[in-house]
Amino acid sequence: MEVRAKKHLGQHFLKDERYAERIVNALTEKKSPNRVIEIGPGTGVLTRFLLNNENIDLLAFDVDIESINFLQKHYPAHSEKFILQDFLQFDLKNIQRKKIDIIGNFPYNISSQIMFRVLDFRNEIDVVVGMFQKEVAQRIASPPGNKEYGILSVLLQAFYSIEYLFTVPPGSFQPQPKVKSGVIRLTRNKVEKLNCDEQLFFKVVKTAFNQRRKTLRNALKPVLENKIINSWHMDKRAEQLSVKDFIELTNLAQQ
Repeated sequence: MEVRAKKHLGQHFLKDERYAERIVNALTEKKSPNRVIEIGPGTGVLTRFLLNNENIDLLAFDVDIESINFLQKHYPAHSEKFILQDFLQFDLKNIQRKKIDIIGNFPYNISSQIMFRVLDFRNEIDVVVGMFQKEVAQRIASPPGNKEYGILSVLLQAFYSIEYLFTVPPGSFQPQPKVKSGVIRLTRNKVEKLNCDEQLFFKVVKTAFNQRRKTLRNALKPVLENKIINSWHMDKRAEQLSVKDFIELTNLAQQ
């Protein structure tokens, strides 16, 4: 199969099939997959392994009509599975099956947006296996207490168990990026609802990290609106708090 070198939305297409197979195996090794959505299939290096697995019911979304035409031409028996649409605009509640798994070599430019979309549909999305720029992957998987830990770390870890699986070198892509990539797996945990006001939790986390060099006593002034909280949390910086700590802080902010 001829694989064309194309680039859009910051996407670098994976050409090394050994890594492609490892990514697909990371989705299937722990359980039988739900309805699977592939984001940005491009030239189909992941798609081929997904279609070869008879247990996978696939839908692949891409905004590039050339990519969709390419996949429909090479996989005519599965042409209805390739959707010309922006995943970020698709309502996942339209998927007939209740649970969804997501996989992809995510375009660097929209990878964070994809993760916020996952949060929006966390009750529908069970597992995510994705390739990101390595620094973004590390940030999402990072524990508290270091500079990588940030907004996405806290919000995603509130609802998902996250594993950094492996690193993919630049030479595995076409065109070749200037940075390494990282593959992570998110698995939905059993938290149906946080033990706090979730809307306020999201606001507290985002506000705290927007001024991460300040202590929370100063960083959270826009949220607290002159409310005084006497707690150990307030003398810490955002990166020092776990998900549990942020839940406690959110409850204190409500009192």
